[in-house]
Amino acid sequence: MMKTIKKIFIICGILLILAALALCGYNIMQDKRAGNESQKVMKELIKLIPEPAADISTVESPSNPADDLFSPYEEENNSTDMPAPVNIGGRDYCGYVSIPSLGLELPVIDNWSYAALEISPCRFSGSAVGNDLIIAAHNYNSHFGCIDELEQGDEITFVDTIGTVYRYLVDDIRVLNGSDSEGMFNGKGSDWDITLFTCTLSGQARVAVRGSRIDEK
Repeated sequence: MMKTIKKIFIICGILLILAALALCGYNIMQDKRAGNESQKVMKELIKLIPEPAADISTVESPSNPADDLFSPYEEENNSTDMPAPVNIGGRDYCGYVSIPSLGLELPVIDNWSYAALEISPCRFSGSAVGNDLIIAAHNYNSHFGCIDELEQGDEITFVDTIGTVYRYLVDDIRVLNGSDSEGMFNGKGSDWDITLFTCTLSGQARVAVRGSRIDEK
């Protein structure tokens, strides 16, 4: 009897390990696919967006289980002060975001949806012009999976579809409870001009990175 129970536990353990490996493999494939899709779009987007204007900075910069990630934060994101989006592959893009310290340059889809997030980061709400831009993405390594590694003073750049460059410095990084929608938007448009957010690996919390503009508003 004991031998039978041990065999059952061993089999269950092996099945759990195989399931974990399968999930890990699936996540890696999804990450790779999302990264490839984003870079394909970036190549097209760069061709369609005018060359960014000269830098007008006035401050020197210093040398999945998450499918429900955004549901607590749903709100209108149809800003009227955004330049016209660029359509690539049937999706509208409002520009692209660059995070040099992470080696990321990613297109930003103009309106978020779960299907869109599988391809690229999305404008969740607000705008660069309105100084209240919020960009959401999955925690793929090729998207926002490493934004918790950013530090205060790191630079973020957003370029819109007419080539206007908006530069920011990171000044707040925090982990929020998954249901803390008030904390997600706290300070929007006053304390911070841009927010990048994604889920943690567990899917139970959100990493929010805030930045303030360092060019002329």
